[in-house]
Amino acid sequence: MSVPPPNRPVTTAMLMAAGLGKRMRPLTATQPKPLVRVAGKPLMDHALDRLEAGGIKRTIINVHYLADTVVAHARARRTDMEILISDEREKLLETGGGLMKAAPLLGDQPFLCANSDNIWVDGPQDSIEFLSQLWDDEKMDALLLLIPHAEAHCHSGPGDFHMASDGRLSRRKSGYIAPFVFTGVQIMSPRLLKDPPADAFSTNILWNRAMEAGRLYGASHKGLWFDVGTPQAISVVEEALSRV
Repeated sequence: MSVPPPNRPVTTAMLMAAGLGKRMRPLTATQPKPLVRVAGKPLMDHALDRLEAGGIKRTIINVHYLADTVVAHARARRTDMEILISDEREKLLETGGGLMKAAPLLGDQPFLCANSDNIWVDGPQDSIEFLSQLWDDEKMDALLLLIPHAEAHCHSGPGDFHMASDGRLSRRKSGYIAPFVFTGVQIMSPRLLKDPPADAFSTNILWNRAMEAGRLYGASHKGLWFDVGTPQAISVVEEALSRV
């Protein structure tokens, strides 16, 4: 029996930073949400620090609202990571459309995708390394980092997914609380980035395709995670981080 080759480390990432930040108003009236400061630094820097620690060498950042300030900050603060910009100034494309537009920059290998408005703290292992080790390109189109619902700090939703014993994901059942919440961090295959249903659309459509094919998987995060979606969440997150 032949032994499969070891996983190639994921070194390219997409950082989603184009949203309008409506839930974060009034803080986003004059600044983009990725630059809202939490625990002494902008949200975007929390994400970029984790990407760098996880071995990411090249990050594509999509921009729309107050795009110039996001671009200037990213390029001024990151000299040890290649930063590329996917420009959505003319039209906000949502998460799926943003990925589709960035596809030529992402390349032909699996890549990491992370939201810029969540903060996570690694557990016993670096979370990006953890996902990379679990990634199986033969059976997966996306591998989502999930957090147990009870541990999703500052998150008020009913949960997102059920996870089978083999890691395969299914949607929350209507009328029930799902046991897992998506952290905003995932590894994706460029195989998913084809046949867009529209210019602007949600990543949920891509996930649905992978789920129907039995190729959407999840892994449970072993550290801390915070949904920094509102101004009220900031003090809660800062107090929690001060104890880490």
